[in-house]
Amino acid sequence: MTHTSDMQKVARLSDLASGMKRVDANGTPILLIRSGKTVHALSAECPHAGAPLEEGTLCDGRLVCPWHKATFDIASGAIIEPPALLPLTRYPVRLAHDDVLVSSTPEPQPNAPSASASSDKRTFAIVGAGAAGAAACAALREFGFAGRIVLIDREPRTPYDRTVLSKFVPSGEMPPDDIPPLLPDDFFATHSIEAIQADVRTLDASARRIDIGSAPSIRYDAALVATGGVPKRPSLQGIDDDGVAARIRLLRNRDDARKLVETAAQCDHALVLGASFIGLEVASALRERKLRVTVVSPGNVPFEKQFGPDLGRLFMRLHEVHGVRFRMGRRAQAVERSDADDGALRVTLDNRDTLSCDFIVVGMGVTPATGFIEGVTRNDDGSLNADASMRVADGLYAAGDVARFELQALGGERVRIEHWRVAQQHARLAARAMLGLPPGEPLVPFFWTYHFGKNFNYLGHARHWNETIFTGTPDTFEFIALLAEKGKLVAALGCNRDGQIGALGEAMRKPLDIGDAIRLAESP
Repeated sequence: MTHTSDMQKVARLSDLASGMKRVDANGTPILLIRSGKTVHALSAECPHAGAPLEEGTLCDGRLVCPWHKATFDIASGAIIEPPALLPLTRYPVRLAHDDVLVSSTPEPQPNAPSASASSDKRTFAIVGAGAAGAAACAALREFGFAGRIVLIDREPRTPYDRTVLSKFVPSGEMPPDDIPPLLPDDFFATHSIEAIQADVRTLDASARRIDIGSAPSIRYDAALVATGGVPKRPSLQGIDDDGVAARIRLLRNRDDARKLVETAAQCDHALVLGASFIGLEVASALRERKLRVTVVSPGNVPFEKQFGPDLGRLFMRLHEVHGVRFRMGRRAQAVERSDADDGALRVTLDNRDTLSCDFIVVGMGVTPATGFIEGVTRNDDGSLNADASMRVADGLYAAGDVARFELQALGGERVRIEHWRVAQQHARLAARAMLGLPPGEPLVPFFWTYHFGKNFNYLGHARHWNETIFTGTPDTFEFIALLAEKGKLVAALGCNRDGQIGALGEAMRKPLDIGDAIRLAESP
């Protein structure tokens, strides 16, 4: 149904020669997108984090968010790629000669499937209410599943955006209680999804049964394991001492972040163990609080495995300019309380040097949280082998940190990628497979990392590369680094090049020659 009573002129068709224009209709921000002689009218901000979509990238009928690369169909507003979990709102639009008229009354959204009124008696269980769990709930209803959905997690107030735990909460920019939810508060009730706060004792894949303790077991037709990982604890002599343990901080959930903030507010010097993405994001955030920060890591430079030594040194210099001190090529071996009465710690390194600090932040990666699963084989690291559809066994699927999955870009080689948006991509693939739907398009991994006000975007998954080509100026943090193997692009890292990264991500759904990648990276 098209609304005509409040149609108003908001633009001229000739104004849309560039493709997109943000307009206002009765106080409602609307994005106009021209495709040939057709104009589409959609909500102007990304449902994930509110990014202005007029700054995004148009690619073959798709709109890519400038910030975190959520992707939408411009005709329907439907989600193609997360992290947005809800579609864009559509608005009625019509042309009168060269005038573009829009109504601020949204087009009706499709009704959510109702489990209570459905003849579909299947039960789908999702274990873990993080990024993948939330994405799976939304995708199952989006794809038309009208059966029972049960979401199980030990944490209250889930799902929420865990990416801010290391980026914005430790600095004090965002209080732990203000961490945004991934879905509206009424989403689960509106979409007939049962959210259960409980610890899963066992998931028996052979019996298709989940035991959550005192409550009755849950029998499922299909289940998704999306439990993420458990932060690795360092094997340090003295770490179990009560006084030492009280000053060790891990970071995985909201409570961890709250404890970290409370500790940082009372301290002056933090020691970060591990130059991981989380470790260095926390280092950046703590420097914003004016704490002294020292990073200890066995590698030569940060992120060398992911980006190579040159880009690793770029990150290291950025941190050093902002006051972070590094002890690279070193491991911590022991920790003890110092002789002072202030509760400080003394850390001994593998070369017998000692460092003093007020508390320790551990950023050494995670171990897949799969110890409760029975009836399937786990890898040595605890992960579960999944195929390209995220299927582990009959009726059982995995997503996120727990999954070692077949990545098409690597010829089906199994990899485990600990990235938040990849977990959501996994969940959407799994939801399709659970419903017997075609798999959709190939997955292009993406993540972003934030350091001292600079946002870095990474596309692909480079295991090996023999060439790194820079466009732009890395020293001013306006660049794209293209990682290539045998003339093909395998990954790209960009800073302050949102539009070009969006275009590259779309192009990487197929093998991309490095020459074509350079042209996209250098485009306006």
